[in-house]
Amino acid sequence: MNRLIGLAASLLRLAPSPVPHRQERLRGHHATVDGIKYSMPVNSDDSPVLMAAFPINKRAAAAVLPGTELRPFSLSGKGLLVVTVVNYKSTDIGQYIEYSLAIAVTHGSRPAPPLLPLVFQKTFGLGQYVVDLPVSTEISVKGGKGIWGMPKHRASLDFVVTDSTVSAQYDDAGRLGCFVEIERPGPMGIPLKLAASNYCAFRGMLMKSDIYFEATGDIALGGNAKARLVLGDAPGVAVLKTLQPAEKPVFTAYLPEARGVLDDHYEAWFLTAPTAEEAARIPGGDPLESVVGLGQGQEWLPAPDRGRTSQGTSGGAGTGSGTGDAP
Repeated sequence: MNRLIGLAASLLRLAPSPVPHRQERLRGHHATVDGIKYSMPVNSDDSPVLMAAFPINKRAAAAVLPGTELRPFSLSGKGLLVVTVVNYKSTDIGQYIEYSLAIAVTHGSRPAPPLLPLVFQKTFGLGQYVVDLPVSTEISVKGGKGIWGMPKHRASLDFVVTDSTVSAQYDDAGRLGCFVEIERPGPMGIPLKLAASNYCAFRGMLMKSDIYFEATGDIALGGNAKARLVLGDAPGVAVLKTLQPAEKPVFTAYLPEARGVLDDHYEAWFLTAPTAEEAARIPGGDPLESVVGLGQGQEWLPAPDRGRTSQGTSGGAGTGSGTGDAP
């Protein structure tokens, strides 16, 4: 097994970077968008990442997706809830944590066959529909929502790494949003070069943005993946409870030092329905007014209250203690 892992790692190192040539061509250029200054490309360095994916009810997931062109990605008849927490330590807008709760999806006029989207990602528009996206700072909300349409909102966040676990929690106005903890996978040192698409609802439109990650990571699959997911009573996670997430994940990953590039190119489509009445009921995200007047503050709210999530387990991983990486 170790020899197979070593061979796979060697092959993956030969894979080309997923970052588009245009982003490399822009390197060293500068931009100011909505008053936020960027040095191109829009990148991050030295950013630990926690990931876990949990099976969910596919029909319930379909009911959450807006419009007519997104559909849940299918794995063994189930959908997937993808939890990704990034501790951004070095960016143009300072340090912040981003806590993504999303449904794996395909995009197009027809349903995609099972598994094929994993191979032909662009053909089937494989990505994730972001349901909730709390972040640490005001400037991250201003940029992420105002430019790329991401459903960002400021919340209390942490990112805690111990010898045995990696965990993250977010609270919203004193109410628990989500707690996720993974048992650290065995050290595999797999080189990863990933491209991912985010679909978000904003201003009654479906907006798609692309991010590219390069990292060396540790991954656990199937029975080797152990995690605990707790959804609280904060407004942002209420709809996620209808998805009936399974206790056991299908995979977990920890990337100690990821480097990322967020593409400045994005796409948008109107969210449509067969009738005007149905279109009026589409959950089209926040309106433009939600970003008007936002500033560029980089202050963090106080850390979330871990007291309510520090006891007991509902998945595979036990709760660790340690010092978070937040400033």
